[in-house]
Amino acid sequence: MTMEFARRTRSLIPAEPGKPYFIEKGMGDRAHLFGDLFTVYAGGPQTENTFNFFTCEGPRGDIIPAHSHSDTYEVFFVTDGAVRLFVEDLDGEQHEKLLTEGDFGLVPKNCPHSYRIERHHSRIVGVAAGPGGTFERFFENLGTPTDEQGLPQRPFVPEPHKFGTVPQNYDVTFLPDHQWRTGG
Repeated sequence: MTMEFARRTRSLIPAEPGKPYFIEKGMGDRAHLFGDLFTVYAGGPQTENTFNFFTCEGPRGDIIPAHSHSDTYEVFFVTDGAVRLFVEDLDGEQHEKLLTEGDFGLVPKNCPHSYRIERHHSRIVGVAAGPGGTFERFFENLGTPTDEQGLPQRPFVPEPHKFGTVPQNYDVTFLPDHQWRTGG
């Protein structure tokens, strides 16, 4: 592993586009980041950089740092538990919504957003798409690739220098001074 880019020894996702494939539950490419487990099932190489498909599961925890994507739309679909989604639209109006099982949220490109898992072992299905490509490898490059299927035993906190290098490669801009004015 280099300082900026994780190297997965073996991906479970076929690299070539245009070929159907199937992945059993939880058997995509996995990474631990903070207290969460991210599992990628499809990404840029499989979709000609049109979208990615991943899950995020984790325990009740802290708010994820505010960030935005200049070229990427992001979908949040909660399959288990509850997740509070914070989004600021292009007019500066802030929105907060508690998403529970079966609820959906869309974050347009350029909109600051973050989320907080509100119930233990919640799961989000995520899809990201846009002209800028896909960001599915962000999770393993800021976090750490893992063969484990469960949540990390201890939270994985990235080294500080990674916050300055990794996000720019994946259309992620952290907004450390962003303040949420909503009630949650």
